[in-house]
Amino acid sequence: MEAEASTYLIRPKHKFKAGVAKEFMREILREELTGVQYNPDEIPTLSRSLAESIKKKLKGVGFERYKIIVQVVIGEQRGEGVKMAARCLWDADTDSYAQEIYMNDSLFCVAVAFGVYYY
Repeated sequence: MEAEASTYLIRPKHKFKAGVAKEFMREILREELTGVQYNPDEIPTLSRSLAESIKKKLKGVGFERYKIIVQVVIGEQRGEGVKMAARCLWDADTDSYAQEIYMNDSLFCVAVAFGVYYY
């Protein structure tokens, strides 16, 4: 009887690549938000839709055993500044994030995708 090889991985085969994630996010935001005008009634649905699209695209890339968390914030463009911050406790060797910003005359959108390796 042959011994089975251990299938438990403590390090990813392919790390979460922020550059790849950023490009996908840029593409999705441009496709979905070009020409869109800010409407407060539609923003909750639009935010969820964008987050789901980004998450689905990133899961399809093959970041195996990664938990993908996506946050999308959309606001009205009024020439005012906005600051956002996030704090996470994670393994700097395996976990990472990517962010992308989209703006037009009517709205701004900040999308952040976190890739956290599941041990």
